[in-house]
Parts: sequence; structure tokens; C-alpha cells
Amino acid sequence: MWIRSTMAYRASFAMTVVGQFVGTGLDFAAILLMFSQVDALGGYTLPEVAFLYGLSGAAFGLADLVIGSTDKLGRRVRDGTLDTLLVRPAPVLAQVAADRFALRRVGRITQGLLVLGYALVSLDISWTPLKALMIPAMMLSGAGIFAAVFVAGAAFQFVAQDASEVQNSFTFGGTTLLQYPPSIFAQDLVRGVTFVLPLAFVNWLPALYVLGRPYPLDLPEWVAFLPPLVAVACCALAGMAWRVGLRSYRSTGS
Repeated sequence: MWIRSTMAYRASFAMTVVGQFVGTGLDFAAILLMFSQVDALGGYTLPEVAFLYGLSGAAFGLADLVIGSTDKLGRRVRDGTLDTLLVRPAPVLAQVAADRFALRRVGRITQGLLVLGYALVSLDISWTPLKALMIPAMMLSGAGIFAAVFVAGAAFQFVAQDASEVQNSFTFGGTTLLQYPPSIFAQDLVRGVTFVLPLAFVNWLPALYVLGRPYPLDLPEWVAFLPPLVAVACCALAGMAWRVGLRSYRSTGS
């Protein structure tokens, strides 16, 4: 329904897609400005940073397109309109994800893929079949990890009711963090996004294997192949949190 509504005004849709493309592109423009003054950032060249940026942007864009609308759940909890979703013969999470589905978010995905394409053309990588397969695997696994963060944040809103910005600090903030090499961050932060909130598995760890770079925290090489398992585990935990949050919902009482 929302896609049909969006496509009823095709010029408006095109302008919003371009607007999001340009808006997200400003992040990469900031990176280009940095590299106009330095040759490397944390020991990483521009194509290497672009590789991290493109993977993070594309993975987050996929998750944001599919399930990004969950950040609006707090409003439904506050005004009680979540009740209308509970009586429908469809999963509540699917309805929340489809609520005001924003097809314009393809602009973010496109922008991330273009930067990734630039990086792949510019980098001198000794390609193997395994490394080639890791590129789409990273994007899909990364999207799964970000989707789990979206769902876990939505589950938290059953309790906090007005926590969309808290959720955004881990989703939008997380993708911004991953656009830069881990070498520029404090070790405690790197440990946190590796062992607590495993965002490092979105792109840092598998991408460093593709680039032939040393891993942060002296991690073993095989951790680069864990993102699919991490994504499944994160989605399972987020699903449990969602069920607990939904069962605790008591409406507004009005």
C-alpha cells in the first residue's frame, strides 16, 4: 500500500531518493575532505576507507529499508494505536516494519554501493573465490546484524516508550562508526563493538581479511568468517527481546 502511495507521485519519489542519496553522500564528502589534507587515516588509504564505508552503508541501507520503520514504535505505544495491529491476522513486527514503508531509502543503498564499487576498482586486492564471496555475504550478514539492532531497539521502546533517539544512536551511530577504520578508535570501544554489541562483524573483521590487514585486539583469522553466525544469533536474541516486550504491552488504558 505504501509503495503504491509513493509511486503515485513519481516526481516526488525521484526527488526524495535523490535527496537521500545526496544527504548520505555528505558523509563520504567529509571523508574526502579529510583525505585532501592527509594521505592516510589511521594507516588506511582512501580506497580502503571507502571499502569500509561502502560495506557499512549498503548493509545498513538494506536493514533500514526493510525494518527501519520500527523506530516509530514508541509513538504507537504512547498513543495506543498499536492495539489496531494486535487484532489483525498478521505478525505485529511485520506490520510495524511495513508501517509508512519508505522506498526512498534505496537512495542510501545506491550511494553505498557506488562508493563500494569505487573502492573495489581502486584497491589492489589479490582476489580469491572466497574473498569474492565475502563481499555479498558481508552485506547480507551486516544487514541482518543491523536489523537485529533495530528490532532490539524497538523492543526497548515498549519499556521506555520514547526511546527512538536511543535506538538511532546504535543504528545510525553504528553505521557512522563502521565507516572509519578501527585503528582510529580506543581499544575499549573496539572491544565493545566486538564482544558486546557485535557491530564489528558487519564490516571491520571480514573486510580486514579481504584487505589483508591485521585484526584489532589480536583476534584470530577465522573470526572473519563468523558474520553469518553472528547475524543469526543477533536476530534470535532480538526476536526473544521483541516477544518479551510485546507481551509486556498493556496499552494506554484509555
